[in-house]
This record gives sequence, structure tokens and C-alpha cells, in this order.
Amino acid sequence: MVVLPSERVPIARLLTFLEHGERMAHGCAQRQATLAPDPKARRFLTTQARQEAMHAVVFRGAIAWLAPRHLGDAPFLPALEDYRRLLTEALERGDWLESILAEQVILEGLGEAILTRIEGGLEKRQAPFRRLRRVLLHQEEAHHDFGRRVLERAMVDGHRELESLRLRTQDYLALTDSMVLTLCDLFETIDEDASAWAADVRTFLPMWLTA
Repeated sequence: MVVLPSERVPIARLLTFLEHGERMAHGCAQRQATLAPDPKARRFLTTQARQEAMHAVVFRGAIAWLAPRHLGDAPFLPALEDYRRLLTEALERGDWLESILAEQVILEGLGEAILTRIEGGLEKRQAPFRRLRRVLLHQEEAHHDFGRRVLERAMVDGHRELESLRLRTQDYLALTDSMVLTLCDLFETIDEDASAWAADVRTFLPMWLTA
């Protein structure tokens, strides 16, 4: 893999952000499995929790290879902690739809957007482990698609909570924007536009949710 020396630490720090996101997703999916309204959703979320734990291990291994001294670093992202707080509050209220919005739709959408862009860069660098990278991206897509289907089904069923979810979406999106823009120095180092990455997550949202 052709990674310039100046790129190793920025990429490792970006992967640290993703690792923390995967750990948050792991804990969330475990909690969601107890709220799931049917056995099929419960099985999916139990599987997702295992996959998120595996993703975190993969990212941690990549960080150790790229920049061992930065292994275990905690990203200074107050917005990530604010996001975790809002998501935890939704789970504690037993708010199934908001938890799906925050985790599978927005957070997984952000992860899918970032991984898609990273994959493009890794392909150009002829990076190894192409099959493993594709598996991770495919699983992120599956988690996101699950969330979209849950919300679309709720819309068809006429759930009254959907209007409040539209408003809540803006709170979560503001936090994802803040996360990405806080990391803008990392994006500049690897010649990427942070604002474009922040905007990418919106392309993964259902149009009715942001209308």
C-alpha cells in the first residue's frame, strides 16, 4: 500500500474516529435488540452488534499498522459525546424510531459515506485486504438499509412521531457536521474537502425525512 509518511498519522486519527463510532454503534445495537418489535429485527440487530465489534477491531488493527504511537488515542470531539448523549437518552426512553434514526440512518449513513470515500483512496493506492474492506462497506450498507426500511414502514403506517423525527434529524445532522468539520485539518492533510464529506451524509437520508 502506497501511503505517504505525512498521511499515516492523519489517516490513523480518522480511523480512530471511526473506531469510536463503531464502538458506539455496537452498544446501541445491543440495546436496540431489546426494544425490537419483532424477532426478525431482533436477530438483525444482534448480528449488527457482532459486526460493529468486528469493525472496531479491524480499524484498531489498521491504526496500529499506520501509527502505533497513536493507538488508543481518544478523538477530541465534543460533538461525538453530545451525539452519544442524545442517542442514549432515546434508548433510555425506549424510543425505537429515534434510535433507528440516530444510529442506522444517520450514523451508519455517515460511516458509509466516509468508508466509500476512503475506499476510493485505498483503491488508488492499491491497498491490500480489498475483500475485507468490501465486506465492511457492504455491512455498513446493510445496517443503513435496515434503518431506512424501518422508518419508511413507519411513514406508511402513519406514525405520529414522524414529524418530531424530522425536527430531531436537524439536531443529529448538526452534530455530524461538527464532528467532520472538527477533523478538517486531517482532511486537508490528505487533500480532501471536509465540507464535502459532511454533506455526503445527506445523500444517504430519505428525502421525506429532510423535506
